[in-house]
Formats: sequence, C-alpha cells, structure tokens
Amino acid sequence: MDSIVTGVTLILTPTSLLLIMLSVLIGVTIGALPGLSSTMAVALLLPFTLGMEPVVAISMMAALYCAGTFGGSITAILINAPGAPPAVATALDGYPMAQRGEAGRALGMAAIASVSGGLISLVIFIFAAPALAAVALSFRPQEYFALTLFGLSMLAAISGKSAPRNLISGMLGVLVSVVGIHLVTGVERFTFGTTWLYDGIDFVPVLIGVFAISEMLKQSQAPEQIMERVKNLAIKLPGRDDLRRTWATILRSSGIGTIVGILPAEGTTVAAIMGYNEAKRWSKHPEEFGKGSIEGIAGPEAANNAGTSGAMVPTLALGIPGSGTTAVILAALIMHGFRPGPFLMRETPEILYAIFAAMLIANFAFLFVGLAGARVFSMVTLIPRTFLWPSVFIFAVVGAYAYNQQMFDVWVMLIAGLVGFVGLRHGFGPAPFVMGLVLGNLLEKNWSQAMIIFDSDWTLFFHSWIANLFFVLTALSLSSPILGPWLRRRFSFRAKRATQQTDSGS
Repeated sequence: MDSIVTGVTLILTPTSLLLIMLSVLIGVTIGALPGLSSTMAVALLLPFTLGMEPVVAISMMAALYCAGTFGGSITAILINAPGAPPAVATALDGYPMAQRGEAGRALGMAAIASVSGGLISLVIFIFAAPALAAVALSFRPQEYFALTLFGLSMLAAISGKSAPRNLISGMLGVLVSVVGIHLVTGVERFTFGTTWLYDGIDFVPVLIGVFAISEMLKQSQAPEQIMERVKNLAIKLPGRDDLRRTWATILRSSGIGTIVGILPAEGTTVAAIMGYNEAKRWSKHPEEFGKGSIEGIAGPEAANNAGTSGAMVPTLALGIPGSGTTAVILAALIMHGFRPGPFLMRETPEILYAIFAAMLIANFAFLFVGLAGARVFSMVTLIPRTFLWPSVFIFAVVGAYAYNQQMFDVWVMLIAGLVGFVGLRHGFGPAPFVMGLVLGNLLEKNWSQAMIIFDSDWTLFFHSWIANLFFVLTALSLSSPILGPWLRRRFSFRAKRATQQTDSGS
C-alpha cells in the first residue's frame, strides 16, 4: 500500500497533470487520423522526453497510448475510416449509427465504454499485477497458436453479412498475410520478383484502403443523393436506457480485454475482435449488429482500452512488450535508466504504480474530451460530401505514406480500396478480410515457432491444457451455428412440455 501511495504522489504535481492532459489531447488527435497510430506518436514523443523526469516521461507515453486507442474510434464512427487498428470492430456498428444521424450517441458510448474498460482493468492490475504477470509466462507458441485459431473461428460472425462470405473474405485475408519471405524456410511467396513484397504487406495501408477508400468509392456512386442529417439527433448523447442495455457487455468485454491484453504480442486489436464477437453472442438482439447496435460499440471499445492497461503489465513486470506501442515504451524505460522486469517490481514498485496512476488520470481526461467533444465531432456528419471525402482521401494518402515513408504503401492502399469496393458490391465485408490479415500472420508465426520447438511433431500441441482449452472453444465456436438452433429448439420443447404438464395438472 505504501508503494501505491508513493507512486500516486509522484504523479499528483501540477506539471505532471498538465503534461498528461497534453498527451491525452495529442493522443486523441493522432488516433483519430487514419494511418497515424499511437505507436508512431509515442515514438515521435520519445526524443523530447530525454530531459524530463523519468516517471513523468513514461507517464506521458502511457497516457498518450490510452488516448490514442480511443481516438481511433472517432473517424471509425464518423466516416468509416478507423484511425487505429482496434477501431475496425467499432466501425461495424458505429458508422451505421452515424448514417442514421446518431453520431453523438455513438461517440459518447465509445467514450464511456473505453473509460469503463480502462478503469476496470487498471483497478485489477494495481492490486494484482505481480500474479497476473506470472500467467503470461505460461504462454508459449503453442498456446498463442491455439488462441489465434480461436480468434479466426470468430470470422463467420464478425459482421452482419452471410457466414460463408465472411469465411471466404477472412481466408483471403489469411492468404494475403503469407505474402513475403518465410522467416523460417527463406522461401519467397507471392513476391513476383519485387523487393517491395519481401517483408510482406503491411496492415495499416490495407486497413485504410478497405475501409476509407472503398467507402469513398461507394459514396461516389450517388453524388446527387441527399444524405439526411438531423442536427438534434446528431448531438444526442447516450442515455440511461443505453447504459442499462450495455453495462453487462462493458463488464464482459473489460474482462476479455484484461485477459488478452496481458498476453505479450496479442494486443488490443485481438481484444476488440473478441469483445465485439462476444457482445453479439450474448446480445438479446444479435440481428441488430452490423446495422447500428449500441452494444456493438460498447463491446470492442471496452475490450480494446482494457487491453491497453493489460499490455503494460508484461512490459513492466516481465520486460516483454505487450504490443507495438509498449515496445516503444519499453525502450524509453531502458533509456531513462530503468530495468523492466521482476527487478522493477521488486526494487521500485512505486514507479509501476505511478504509471498506472497516470493511465487512470488519462482515462478520466479523455472521458471529458470524448463526451464534451462528441457534440463537436458529430458535426463532421453535417459536412457536404463534396468537401468531406476529398479531405478523407488526402488524409488516407498521408496516413498510408507516413507509415513507412514509401509510395508503395499508397499503391497498396489504393488497390485494397478497389478490392474492398468490389467486395462490398458482392456482399463481402471488409472486416473479416482485415481480421484474417492480422490473425493469419500471428497464426503462421506461432505455428512455425512451435514446430521448431516440437521438431515437427504436431501432436505435442495437445500436451498443453491451455492450448486444449482454446481448441475446444474453437470447436464450439465453429459448431455454434448448428448447436445454437438445436439447443434453442431443445429448450423450447422442454419448456413447452413443462407448461403443458402444469396446465394438465391444474
């Protein structure tokens, strides 16, 4: 308890609070711009922190990380252009709500769910960080492979389109993920002799293309169509009915994000996918998902921000980055003279709790920014499309180029946008494709690592109880379209039979 008090005291200074607030504003802005991720923002911030107090510098980066994760939902909801990878799931229901003129309600729910997920996971980690960090040590490549396979099993239900089309789209994403030189065998796959494809196809340009550019092409088909925007609805914030409907989803997704976030290298994108899918699975109105369900926003937003707190645990407690952004934060810790890992928790635990306190303050800060700014952000939907979409195109090109500073990524974005547009016309959603691209890379990497360890004996995958648990969950997930209706008919028959026996007895 003394370490917690000491850590909080290190943060509660006027200078620290002001810098954390500044980081939140920068994080929300960067996160909202397609292609400009919080990882990039933290990396750019790193050299400017060398002259600062170490605790304040790391706290600024952690606050920027949290705010950037939330910021990605703004453009995902308003113009279907996710500013950050985890916001892909948010766009599935957030953008349809904006099209109905409920952008403010969607943005407000994103802010509330994000803050709730962050606060729940932070409270857990502040008191249980050492024990939770030890859990991550038990995950080896075979466990990561099983977990990623479970994530792929959710592709069929990731959007409101038909399950076969979702699976086809997802498998195409997996196919694209294998482009490049295989790191284990050195074999070139689908490179067509060009060096640009040796390292594979980056995720960010594809993300911008299939969401932002394909939507722009879709909108261009009806330039004369009058888009209805009702101002008083656009600025409406979530009400009590929305909170009553989503509180269980927020709690469930916060737990999912907490668990997934603590696993090194899984990150908030996987947490958001699982949060969305479980929100749909447990919803009383699953048919509304993909059409503008408030639960479809609460689920992924609570999960991805809970995952940011979780990703900090292996970074601080084990010295293993929990995500791309925390890898930069890990480098900053070392530059400032800290030793991430068990030594940090044993010798200077107050540093750990100071960083968590900064993230706690950041969550409250972007709750204010999200709710107060929702009315302003939602006005984007009132901008005429003749001005809005050219601006989106410019930001998309800048974002794709800024990722690696090469024009090849811009061409990848444009091609992905054209493919996404054609897919939309034939009922193939972009979300399963992007999820297949992300998870396919993780699946192959962990499979290759495990097979090297097992000397190519795949049966050893089943010697891990954690992997077996995820294999069972994968089987249940794949069979749910068949088992679900059968179980509902079974329970309905039993209930009807019990009612008849009660009526006959009376």
